[in-house]
Amino acid sequence: MLLPGTQLVRRPLRCVRALGRLPARSLMNLREVVSALNDFASLSLAESWDNVGLLVEPSPPHTVNTLFLTNDLTEEVMEEAVQKQADLILSYHPPIFAPLKRVTWKTWKERLVVRALEHRIGIYSPHTAYDAIPHGVNNWLTKGLGACISIPLHPSTAPSFPAEGTHRVEFCAHNNEHLDVVLSKIKDIQEISCLTTLPARVEGEEQTRVSLNCSKKALLEVVALLSQNSLLYHKTEILLLQKPLLPHTGMGRLCTLSEPVSLSDIMERIKSHLKLPHIRLAMGMGKTLESPVKKAALCAGSGGSVLKGMEADLYLTGEMSHHDILDAVANGISVILCEHSNTERGFLSELRDMLAIHLQNKINIIVSEKDRDPLQVA
Repeated sequence: MLLPGTQLVRRPLRCVRALGRLPARSLMNLREVVSALNDFASLSLAESWDNVGLLVEPSPPHTVNTLFLTNDLTEEVMEEAVQKQADLILSYHPPIFAPLKRVTWKTWKERLVVRALEHRIGIYSPHTAYDAIPHGVNNWLTKGLGACISIPLHPSTAPSFPAEGTHRVEFCAHNNEHLDVVLSKIKDIQEISCLTTLPARVEGEEQTRVSLNCSKKALLEVVALLSQNSLLYHKTEILLLQKPLLPHTGMGRLCTLSEPVSLSDIMERIKSHLKLPHIRLAMGMGKTLESPVKKAALCAGSGGSVLKGMEADLYLTGEMSHHDILDAVANGISVILCEHSNTERGFLSELRDMLAIHLQNKINIIVSEKDRDPLQVA
């Protein structure tokens, strides 16, 4: 019963869900996300000329709720990221490559930085680090060939040496006071490590075998010291320590198919995998569409320098120079070109799923819908 003068006001009902039933999703600090991304693909694997890692950082603290994935960060894609309230953009290609001398509204690269900072959006780029990792872009591209076994064309090495120093020096000497003096002077040299002495029998004589690791700089001092004694100097061995190769890691891939497939069938598989209606083909000398393909060398993006000189039935990449194509064709190698970013962009969907697991579903991860290759068949 309503009191006199009271009016009934109709309001739309809202269904309120108990907070305890909302999907659990915790936010992450920008530094936590960047650290996790670096763990997913070590930036040490990137090429030395590349510009990778966190390129634009809003002032801290910066919380990441939405990670936005794109192959190329264009102005159109940036506006999409703004509309979708992205906190961090992972752009496979680094939008900042050549150094910026100023940040104004004059060029599109500068405007990207301005827009990112205006909306407190960070920008991170992995580029060639994702090319090298076993679960990266090139591995995804191999799936377009069908069942195959692949190995890196240019294997990556570990970021550090297995032991301290870059060189190992070994020599044998009689155990006398002169050796004690030499060892004492060696210990005074900076950047010497793993100095050991062991008894050894050389040409029937009891001697001491000395072994040490040192840097390139220290090596010069060690050699200068040993050269003062011609007998020691002529018995000295110098070994260059090599960084170990990382398994399944490196640039490009050489794929051996489980069964030979005709060139025409390979083309259809690639078009299906990349979701492309057209690709470009340069037929190897003496080859036809029915020629079998057993080995294919591939490199996402621009693969000319990576593929050059590799023995294979087929080269697969996004783009190559005219003269590199002519060289391949003359050597009986067919070349398939799909345009640069078309050999990379499809990886983003796979990346989204992998990062969701790697980041323990703590943040939203979305893939750009505006990102596309600039070239079209007209």
